Amino acid sequence: MASSERTLQDQTDHPEDPSVRQAAREWSEEADDTTEPDYQPSQSRSDDDEWEDEADEEADELMLEANDIENDNVTSATAQGGLTHINLGGIHIEFNTEDIQEDDDADEDDAIVVEDNGAANPTVVSRSRIFQLLASTGLREILRANGWPPGPEQDDDDDDYDDEELLLNTRMRRGARHRKPRFEWPKVPSDEGTNLMNSGHFGTNPYFVDRIKKRKGAFASNLMWRELGIGSHGLRMRTDQSIFQSMLPGSQADKIIHFDSRSYSGQFSDDGNFFFCCEQDFKVRMYDTSNPYQWKYYKTVEYPFGQWTITDASLSPDNRFLVYSSIRSAAYLAPTDPEDDTDPSLLDFSLAPGRARHYGLESSRSRFGIWSLRFSGDGREIVAGTSDNSVVVLDLETRTPVLSLQDRHQHHVNAVCFGDTSSPHILYSGSDDTTLRVWDRRSMADGREAGVFMGHTEGLTYIDSKGDGRYVLSNSKDQTMKLWDLRKMMSASKADEIEPDAWSTDFDYRFEEYPESDREAHPHDHSVVTFHGHKVLKTLIRCHFSPPGSTNSRYIYTGSSDGQVYVYNMDATLAGTIDVRSATMNSRPRGPETLANVWDMGGDSTWRTCVRDASWHPNVPMIAATSWNGWGLSTGTCTVHSWNDGADNDEGDPPIGRNFDHKLRPLPHFNNYRATAPSERAQRRARRPLRSRPVARTYADDAEEGDGEW
Repeated sequence: MASSERTLQDQTDHPEDPSVRQAAREWSEEADDTTEPDYQPSQSRSDDDEWEDEADEEADELMLEANDIENDNVTSATAQGGLTHINLGGIHIEFNTEDIQEDDDADEDDAIVVEDNGAANPTVVSRSRIFQLLASTGLREILRANGWPPGPEQDDDDDDYDDEELLLNTRMRRGARHRKPRFEWPKVPSDEGTNLMNSGHFGTNPYFVDRIKKRKGAFASNLMWRELGIGSHGLRMRTDQSIFQSMLPGSQADKIIHFDSRSYSGQFSDDGNFFFCCEQDFKVRMYDTSNPYQWKYYKTVEYPFGQWTITDASLSPDNRFLVYSSIRSAAYLAPTDPEDDTDPSLLDFSLAPGRARHYGLESSRSRFGIWSLRFSGDGREIVAGTSDNSVVVLDLETRTPVLSLQDRHQHHVNAVCFGDTSSPHILYSGSDDTTLRVWDRRSMADGREAGVFMGHTEGLTYIDSKGDGRYVLSNSKDQTMKLWDLRKMMSASKADEIEPDAWSTDFDYRFEEYPESDREAHPHDHSVVTFHGHKVLKTLIRCHFSPPGSTNSRYIYTGSSDGQVYVYNMDATLAGTIDVRSATMNSRPRGPETLANVWDMGGDSTWRTCVRDASWHPNVPMIAATSWNGWGLSTGTCTVHSWNDGADNDEGDPPIGRNFDHKLRPLPHFNNYRATAPSERAQRRARRPLRSRPVARTYADDAEEGDGEW
């Protein structure tokens, strides 16, 4: 064996010597004829980068040979003396399990003799070398089955090199080249979602008027039977529910309200008589929607000295007050009465619970930003999610925080809400740490949450509660929505043992597409239904349950960065889409603000649409979508879409698809431009890049804005 070790040393010193047999080269030629003929693996470990590259190529060659061997079923093994022999087709491997002490130049590792059957000059390779080549192949299992590596009683006292540690380190140095399980989407339609639809918790199933032909009642027939009042009370109620839940708003816009900055959120009040819309110019516009088809401008309130944008707003249950926030630790509370001109009241969420506000330079400094705000069902409290990784509850009577939940979320809290409309005890919070946490204020002596939902692999952008204290919906940067049931939440102690972001890809949702090739299934996902198809990119896109009045709670819906509103059935099937981009295409002329406010990764100034939020009217089949919308996403719109039975036009008055400014004043020159604007295809041909990437402001540059919101 000493002479064989010297042969190995000579081979390393003279790699081009034709008299030295190159077993790895012969293997590669047999496995793949396209391998370069002058390829010669190095036996030296002095150059780590070169060694890793060669090891990767040799491991791939051995993988091909191993596959051939397995398919031919010609693997055999014998043991004689101190050698273990494995015959792999035309290749013979001998494992020396005896100590090598004949030569001072011998490698400290046991030697492995690799040769063709009948070869006169076998090649000797060190044990660590062959394990490095076989670390990512199936041949390792063959070696283990034949007594290699040797047990502890066979190891040399002077050799403390652990083969298992070597394999692990080799995998890590190659970037963990293990094969992850193939990702598969959950079944659609979802069995759990179908059961929910059949149970009556989420709408009713249309019944057949002709069961033999499986024919359902037409809309006109249902309307006629309802007006005639024929049948039992239950039958009339089912007819009403079937009528409402089948009326999905169409893509044609009733009206297009234009803003000179991007629109971030907009919601109807619980009674449908009020609508507010938040823009990036730090203003919130309010509208009277008591007649949902004839909106009236109400008033505008402003956030003084705001940062980046209005992040969120919430309306009190009695519609008397509106609270709104920016990326600051203070929110403002403004009356909605158009006759009330008093200044908004400041609400400081950075105070410690029970501590009074101190005015001065230090008190005016923003400690964090507020991403989300919600009124409680009784209108007495406001909950906020912050960039300080915390959830804060503020009492409106004392104007001070009464609860601060910290040190549980590991990243920004992008969304918060109350779990029950009749009780302020249950809170939900969704964070960039991929978790949705449930808080019960009646049992928080240890400051920990009541339970945790895990299943998303990227940060959460929004959460919405059904209001029954049981079901909650979440939207995520992993391009999915999930429906959760509080009865299936994970305990806080068990969640503490799991790293929440271990399955994240760390992609930047503001500027990149989601890397689908890196998608992995979360092993602790206990969600009821998973919805996918929409895109959650560029900003914190929102999702909602459909209202019980106008939809019978049949659907969930979400905005999308591709310019559409996606409406899903509870069984994860797509019920329909509202194409906001097509409805608004070329609806305003290019202006000087276009070049100044373009938002696009490649400097694209064509017409782009990203629907950030949408609100379904509680009483009529109507959706109002607030969007980044315009040339290069430089401006914003609020578009109103109602059910029109699939018709492209409306014979009523006023005509649909007209353009208005933020005070609902008509914009006839916008209408004229749209009628003569070039086609989308012509715009794509004529577009010119403006810049390669928008200038990104981070929260670290200004009061630690972070990457939570844009």
